[in-house]
Amino acid sequence: MQAASRESYKIAAERLDEYVRGAEPSAVATTADDILSVAALLRREPRLRRVLSDPARSGADRTGLLGDVLRGKIDSEALDLLASLVSGRWSSPSDLLDGTERLGVEALLASADVAGELGEVEDELFRFGQVVAGQPDLAAVLGDPIAPAAQRAGLARQLLEGKARPVTVRLVEVALAGFGGRSFTGALTRLVELAADRRDRQVAYVTVAAPLSDEEEQRLGARLSAIYGREVSVRQTVNPDVLGGVSVRVGSDLYDGTVLRRLNETRNALAKR
Repeated sequence: MQAASRESYKIAAERLDEYVRGAEPSAVATTADDILSVAALLRREPRLRRVLSDPARSGADRTGLLGDVLRGKIDSEALDLLASLVSGRWSSPSDLLDGTERLGVEALLASADVAGELGEVEDELFRFGQVVAGQPDLAAVLGDPIAPAAQRAGLARQLLEGKARPVTVRLVEVALAGFGGRSFTGALTRLVELAADRRDRQVAYVTVAAPLSDEEEQRLGARLSAIYGREVSVRQTVNPDVLGGVSVRVGSDLYDGTVLRRLNETRNALAKR
């Protein structure tokens, strides 16, 4: 998002945080579903998102139009949050779509937070991503952008039935729909990071040849927390191909101390001689 859009989103996100305080988790989840349904509507209706982000129209005009379209179709809390969103300045119609979708996701995460389940939701999202990544055929089916999202969502619900919380399942559906214009894998990774961020944590993606022990994982997490100045969620991926050592990615920072990297560097150096 550009600067004007980020500011408009920030105002709506603050309104969401105010609403969440003291609200029931189920009510917040319903609001989230309503906001996400409007995001889906904006995705299908480019003309509507152009009108609702038109800088030539006043904020009151755009809010009035939003009410005309949605009043009675979504709950009042969702309509109020969306009105706050639409009344702001948006740099482009696509920014408004991204902001609406992000607000719905944050509302879902907030519902899990209020219920005391946000850490578990973050874990379930990451583990599902690991399961999918470990099965190429499944990854190809779920990541196929040509296949209908509803069909892929049905498969994901079957896989997660009885194994994940409703918020996790809903977020997986959001990822399958291409959250933020990303691939399924990219969207799922971003949702894990947003869940961690809501818990005031950073995510560290750790690749090892063999699983770290609980003590080793805690020690690594503590060292990374000292570096980044906030709690760190360590997410392990076991890949025997790295042979040994540890690769750690935190945001755009990569610390690769694997044996595979050292072998590749040696091979490249020899090839240049």
